[in-house]
Amino acid sequence: MCLLSLEEAVKIRKECRRKGKKVVFTNGCFDIIHVGHIRLLKEASKLGDVLIIGLNSDDSVRKIKGPARPINSLSDRAEVLSSIRYVDYITAFEEETPRRLISLLLPDVLVKGGDYRKDEIVGADVVEAEGGKVVTIPLVEGKSTTKLIERIRNKV
Repeated sequence: MCLLSLEEAVKIRKECRRKGKKVVFTNGCFDIIHVGHIRLLKEASKLGDVLIIGLNSDDSVRKIKGPARPINSLSDRAEVLSSIRYVDYITAFEEETPRRLISLLLPDVLVKGGDYRKDEIVGADVVEAEGGKVVTIPLVEGKSTTKLIERIRNKV
């Protein structure tokens, strides 16, 4: 699996719709993969037939997380994600939010971690307006890339 262009992702979404397959979408930086990410992806994959990941570009990660991030490049993050069996497709986005990507893909199910309230989830209104569902999946307590980076820095 490779990192799909936006056009390729939209084409795959249309093909899934034609075949009656339910598409699930989630997004994130996925800078250093940890158990919380794996559990989110596993649960998300159970909600449909195809799981598409919207992956923040390096520039958008820097805008959100600061100049020291990402730790791993976009291509490295995409390769790690693509090795996870729950993930079917990955596409990157440059913006700080995936709103435009969600509007183009119109997934059947939009998934985010439980640290978001439904009214805070970018694109929830778009998905629901098209008859889709928005689902939050509980976080794994104490697991985050930021906390992992802090632990590593404190041990060095």
